[in-house]
Order: sequence, then structure tokens, then C-alpha cells
Amino acid sequence: MLILGQKYTFTNLELKRLDKKFTNISSIIYQNKIATDAIKEIEQYLNNDKFTVIVLNTKVKVDNKIIKFLTNLKFNNKFKNIKIIAIEHFLEKYLHKCYIPEDNTDLHYLDDINKFSKFQMFQKRTIDYLGISVLYIASFFVMQKCKIKIKKESKGPIYFKQNRVGYNNKEFECIKFRSMHTDTEFFNHYTQENDPRIFPWGQKMRKRRYDELPQMLNILKGDMHLIGPRAEWNELVKGYEEQIPYYNQRHIVAPGITGWAQVMYPYGANIEDTKQKLMYDLYYIKHWSLLLELKIVWKTAMVVLHKKGV
Repeated sequence: MLILGQKYTFTNLELKRLDKKFTNISSIIYQNKIATDAIKEIEQYLNNDKFTVIVLNTKVKVDNKIIKFLTNLKFNNKFKNIKIIAIEHFLEKYLHKCYIPEDNTDLHYLDDINKFSKFQMFQKRTIDYLGISVLYIASFFVMQKCKIKIKKESKGPIYFKQNRVGYNNKEFECIKFRSMHTDTEFFNHYTQENDPRIFPWGQKMRKRRYDELPQMLNILKGDMHLIGPRAEWNELVKGYEEQIPYYNQRHIVAPGITGWAQVMYPYGANIEDTKQKLMYDLYYIKHWSLLLELKIVWKTAMVVLHKKGV
């Protein structure tokens, strides 16, 4: 793939994933370049290697000569099989996430992010009840072990309850297995690598998602789905809204124990991570299907069984 421009910066995780799909990934920066020089550079890349995709990743005005050159590639037998794709469509097709602009000048992508239909809601609730029935039976002994290990390694309650933001921006009390020592929960909003607040079994629970299991009660109450965007702490959401004004778009659906963002991106450590996870959440809402639900269940199972990580 040949990337033209710097509108979107790919993360290291994304580049690793793209390396499995493309034998060569190159980029060209043509801002402040003479059009003929930019065209020559593009031609040189195309002649030296077999590119199958050209990604239009530019946020600056493109010279008419460059546009003409790119559109005429399809008439050149040598390059007729090269696909030209905008970064917005590229991210959805190859990385399964929705593009979010760095500024607020272009928000048309929000038009396609809509609430689930009544039929989709029926399907999701059916999945919820079937899913937690199987999950409860499969995880019964794991949950008993969690209770014993929490009591042994850290003084305090077994469960951790916290106000989270859910469907339609309404808050609810989320229940999880406690993974941190008491009186140390909130000195830092983000969980860090080797976080001293987390006791050893708590770290293992978080890695394998065991701490999320008590949220089956939230599903029965109707606060959550089995699958959906992560339910975030209400205090964190207030901060996210200030820095990402369209963050609440993810709350047009109910949160889930697991979700597309959780299986596709590691734990967030800063606002950029939050924005990255939001891109996956919006993709999930936009492209929801039973197949996507099953894919998330499979990926989550691989994480729980320690077979595969993000």
C-alpha cells in the first residue's frame, strides 16, 4: 500500500496488522511540493514495487495535476488493478474502525452512527440471555476462585461498585470483582502498566477479564448488554467530553461486558487511547451484525483462555 499524506497517523499496532496484509507499506508527503515533483515520486514508487492500494490520506488541498494523474491510473494497463481509497474508507475496510478527524471541521461520519433498530435490540437481548446462561455455568468455579483469592490477597470487599455511564447517557451502578487495593482507586484515572494499586490476582483477573464477570447482574437488570462499548466511570466521561466533544455518541447504545474496542485495542492510558477506542466503538455501532457479535465472542474467549491477546 502507498499512503499519500499525513491526515491520519497509523499506530504501531495498526502497522503490525497491516504488515500481515501488505508486503510493502510506503508513504509520500507531498505538502509544499511542486505537483510535477510529487507525481514523479509517486510514479517512481509505483514502478519500483507492486502496489495494490493507494490511500488518500491528505488534509491539504491536492493540486489538480495530482488528481488528474491518480484518476488516469485506471486507464494505464500497468496500474489498472491499483485501488485508490480514501483514509476514511480504508480504516473501515482494513482496520475495522471509524475515522475521527483531529479537528471538528468535518463531522459527516456521525450521520451513519445510529441507534439499534427494534429488531436489532431483540436480537441483542436474545444474545444477552443465552450468553449469560452459558457464561454463568462456564465461569461458576472461576468466580468462586476469584472470591477466595481476593479475600486472601487484599483486605476489603469482594466486589467493586462504581457509577458508570450507559444507554442514553444514564448512569447506573456497575459491579465488578475488586482488582485494586482499597483506598487507592482514584489517585490516577488511568490504569498504568505494573500499576501498584492492583494486587497480583487482580492483575490476572484484569488480563483475562474475570473481573468483568459480576456484570452479568447488570445485564439481567437491563443496564448492559453482553457485548457493547465499555461502560466508563462517570467522572472519566466528563473529562472525555471536554477533550472529545462527540464522545457521547457511543452512548446511543448500551455498554457491554466485552466489545469490539476491548478486543481490538489494549487498555487505555491517555486521551489518545480513548479516542482510538472510540473509533472501534463507532465502527461496532455502524456495522453491527450477528457475525460481528460472534467474532467478538470468539476474540474474547481467546483472551480469557490466554490463547491470544490484542
